Order: sequence, then C-alpha cells, then structure tokens
Amino acid sequence: QVQLVESGGGLVQAGGSLTLSCTASGRTVSTIAVGWFRQAPGKEREFVSRIRWSSATTLYADSVQGRFTISKDNAKNTVFLQMNSLKPEDTAVYFCASSPSVLLPKATMSYNSWGQGTQVTVSS
Repeated sequence: QVQLVESGGGLVQAGGSLTLSCTASGRTVSTIAVGWFRQAPGKEREFVSRIRWSSATTLYADSVQGRFTISKDNAKNTVFLQMNSLKPEDTAVYFCASSPSVLLPKATMSYNSWGQGTQVTVSS
C-alpha cells in the first residue's frame, strides 16, 4: 500500500498562486502515476491532473489547462501542483492519489491510494 500526504493548501485571492505537494511512502514501486483530484462542497470529486511516474507524461482537465502545472521529484517521491491564475471556482479540497494502472487516467476508480486532502480557498 502507498501512503500519500498532501500539503500547501490555503487561502488566496483570485488571480493568485499556490503550490500543492504530495509525498508518497510505502510500496511506491507499484505506482504508475499520481493524480490530483478536487471536491467542492456538494459536488462530485473531479479529475484535475496526472503525471506518469516513469515518463513524466502529463494530463490536465480542460478547466485547469494552461493555469496549473504538475511536476515531480523522483528522489523525494513528491509530486507538485503549481496553480496559477486561481479562480473562486477552484475552491475545493484537493486530493492526490496513486494509480497502478495506465487505464482510465481521469477516473477515480483507477486510483487505489488517496491522501487526506488539503483545502484550497480562492476569494473573489
């Protein structure tokens, strides 16, 4: 099993930036990719971004393309989500998750380990 811990959330004004971190431990050799998801109150958890551990291939939701950047530091088993030009609609709890599969990269069912989440609040 992989353990994931997120950090870096907080309160920011619209147009501002935040960087989230996700550090993995445990059986990380089984990880094909790490993804970021978010969940706003009363809404379903939605895909934000994903990075393949070996190739660094990235994938983004249309809503964050061009504003968010996902990256990784293999030596530290850490994935980052740089969020720029933040909007109030980006307000949510952000979760990182690890996936042992290349299939259905945007589906929550493809991920088998989740962090506890970190709150991001964007004020208007």
